[in-house]
Amino acid sequence: MAPSGLLVTGASFAAFRGLHWGLQLLPTPGSAAQDRWKWRNTCVSLVHSLLTGAGALLGLSLYPQMSADPIHGHPPWALVLVAVSVGYFLADGIDLFWNQTLGQAWELLCHHVVVVSCLSTAVLSGHYVGFSVVSLLLELNSTWLHLRQLLLLSRQAPSLAFSVTSWATLATLALFRLVPLGWMSLWLFQQRHQIPLALVILGGTGLATVGVMSINLGVHILVRDVLRSRPCPPILGNKETRGTRTDCDGESIIRDDSTLSLKD
Repeated sequence: MAPSGLLVTGASFAAFRGLHWGLQLLPTPGSAAQDRWKWRNTCVSLVHSLLTGAGALLGLSLYPQMSADPIHGHPPWALVLVAVSVGYFLADGIDLFWNQTLGQAWELLCHHVVVVSCLSTAVLSGHYVGFSVVSLLLELNSTWLHLRQLLLLSRQAPSLAFSVTSWATLATLALFRLVPLGWMSLWLFQQRHQIPLALVILGGTGLATVGVMSINLGVHILVRDVLRSRPCPPILGNKETRGTRTDCDGESIIRDDSTLSLKD
């Protein structure tokens, strides 16, 4: 399994790096002109999330044996899906390291190191592929996270599209992020005596890292997009500008340009 898995990983890495380069040749929307790199990076991440998230959902629907036997039960194409994801995270890690300071990118870089370490176990050994495919369900939530980021970059917040995207992000975060993380954590705990200790520690570290980041992200979006976006009666003398609004306590809410996001 290792040679073919490594070949797919290398091809995926080259393809995503090529996509990064290719997007530089295309025009960036004027509203996102101030952060062209982030726009391109998020677009590439969206492509990865759509591909692997849909692939994982379809694969688990057609081949439920992957969740029944996460260690050995998987069709050959499932390994390809996992290897594609490893190639993406390596390519994105290079892009982050090249275009951001360590202070800006350290959280996502740590996340990428943990994810690549876990997924690479499946690629190199040919085992735990089903477990890895279940983890790719998180990409269904990442799709909405990236769409939300693109709307922020294009100055479309607040808007109806942004509101719908925020609610979809929260709903898929619960269904396709927290639920799979909970299932994987329970399975790993139940199988801890049948799995090498090193893999239990690696898997537990990965699940804990992504789990904490996911909860923080959910709280951040809930507060920013929902709790602090209640409509307020206009106050005479107060003037809102595009990208800034005032909450019902009279505090100014600046458009969220934070890089808090997950690329699972």
